[in-house]
Amino acid sequence: MFQYDEICIHTFLEKQLQLFREKVADTPEEADEFLSDCMAYVCDSMKEVREYFEEQGTDISWMDDEELEEAAEVFELPQGRFLIVES
Repeated sequence: MFQYDEICIHTFLEKQLQLFREKVADTPEEADEFLSDCMAYVCDSMKEVREYFEEQGTDISWMDDEELEEAAEVFELPQGRFLIVES
């Protein structure tokens, strides 16, 4: 099983309600398992976020970087990275 780094796990735990109506994880272990189960993806830049959605067949052509960054599935991480969690 892929292990997400501590920053990804804690960011998801803190911000999970931006995507879900109720918490899906209460502990770091639960968050890691949930992220693995839904195959969350870590991107190193906004360019990679765009590429990810385009590869998934999602039409994001109308979205600028700010709008894409504010999408519920996109969790901003420190150092310009992003965690994408699709429900």
